[in-house]
Amino acid sequence: MAKGAHRRADSSAARRRPRLSIEFFLKVSFKIPFECYYPWRVGSLDPPRSRGRHPNAKSVLMGWSNVAVARRNGGGGASASKAGSVKALDRGLSLLECLAASERGMTQSDLAMSVGIPPATTFRLLNTLEQRKFVYQDVERALWFVGQKAFQTGSAFLESRDFVVQSRPYLRALMAQSNETANLAVAQNGEAVILAQVQSREMMRMVVPLGSQSPMHASGLGKALLAAMDDEAVSSILHRHGLPAITGHSITSPEHLRQTLEDIRARGWAYDDEEHALGLRCVAATIHDEFGGPLAAVSISGPKSRIPDEKFPELGQLVCKTAAEITTTIGGRMPIRAQAAARAI
Repeated sequence: MAKGAHRRADSSAARRRPRLSIEFFLKVSFKIPFECYYPWRVGSLDPPRSRGRHPNAKSVLMGWSNVAVARRNGGGGASASKAGSVKALDRGLSLLECLAASERGMTQSDLAMSVGIPPATTFRLLNTLEQRKFVYQDVERALWFVGQKAFQTGSAFLESRDFVVQSRPYLRALMAQSNETANLAVAQNGEAVILAQVQSREMMRMVVPLGSQSPMHASGLGKALLAAMDDEAVSSILHRHGLPAITGHSITSPEHLRQTLEDIRARGWAYDDEEHALGLRCVAATIHDEFGGPLAAVSISGPKSRIPDEKFPELGQLVCKTAAEITTTIGGRMPIRAQAAARAI
């Protein structure tokens, strides 16, 4: 054999030797699976740029390390793009939230600035969302709006929600903070109906069976609901039920009731000062639905001895905060007037 041929053979063998020794070392010593010392054969990893030669020891060990880290993180090849996908999803949802908060639409540049992402990325995300009908564009004005699919998704939540169940944690927190009985009620057939209650731990406490009804004009819950209604709805209830005197403290004059409702709207919360039961006081605020209308009301009830006049503002702020939290949780919307009252508190 010629001298040059010997050299070529020796060189070829030398190039193969690291591969065989590394394979043997990894396989025998650590029992590492096939794909770890041939990582470029796994679809998620690129082959080494070795111009047709077998990889050297460094590339093999680096490839094995990458696969091992991916497996520890709970994924195979897909884990390499997992973080990027989550980031893109987060950005897309941020765009949707931003558009949902804007009633008049937003331009692409305004969206990019509001969310804090590059304009090019904003453009790609909006195009993807538009293809899935989560957003749409008014081309003439270059404004983007929330689309049909976003509405359908939100409607699915509204149809499946159970606001009584969702309100219970807030009622428990309200009772713990006030040490008084917390109630949830809705307006039904012109009366306030108790749907849920978390009782105070005090010996003297307000307790009523679920489903109990009370006149709207003579209860904190009822007046909170009336104050969130329009004048036509209030007049309809008064026409049907009148203003009977339940106790000597009950409101019996339409003018007095209308002035009381105006005060409640300006203040943000209502109270019942022994108007339904002697010795009992109640402070209440309205929970709003997705249209900003009155869905329910939440209240604190207790004996007059534990709820003196000077405690009304403190408890009023507490029930307003709770009502706003429940409204947000169930997908409701605080009307502008209620938002202004909450800011004043």
